[in-house]
Amino acid sequence: MAQKEFHIETERLILRRYKNSDLEGLYRYLSDPETVRYEPYRPMSREETGEELQRRIASNEMIAVELRDGGGLIGNVYLGRREFQSMELGFVFNREYWGNGYASESCRAVLEKTFGEGVHRVYAECDPENENSWRLLEALGFQREGYLRQNVYFWTDESGRPIWKDTYIYGKLYKQ
Repeated sequence: MAQKEFHIETERLILRRYKNSDLEGLYRYLSDPETVRYEPYRPMSREETGEELQRRIASNEMIAVELRDGGGLIGNVYLGRREFQSMELGFVFNREYWGNGYASESCRAVLEKTFGEGVHRVYAECDPENENSWRLLEALGFQREGYLRQNVYFWTDESGRPIWKDTYIYGKLYKQ
């Protein structure tokens, strides 16, 4: 599938599709254990990051976030199309840039564009232990709609038993 154009500029950021020159920036945050702590993947090697970059370049769901001042790639927003005029939102940002409002700024811009294109509902899922994520979702106007107990696992213990995780589900509706 051909990649659809995507470009948004905010006061401090450029949101766009991934490109080959993003390898270093992507590696900086996908290789960091703290940054990917709540993600369904482990920190990536440079080779794994290169493979992941190619998937992201081919995807219409991954949005690269870079600093407008030429500071390079600092994170990403995920926006996946779902049934019933809905989208799923996700985000991962380089830990070096946490606490500066970049995730909020980029998500607000993506939500504005998404709702402006006729999407009815955007939802997000996050680990209840990831307080930074659920606090951001709430600041963006999302409402907690559900709490699923031990509904998913990404890893197993030494004996091969699943390490179950809980999930918060958040939703935001288009306001007419």
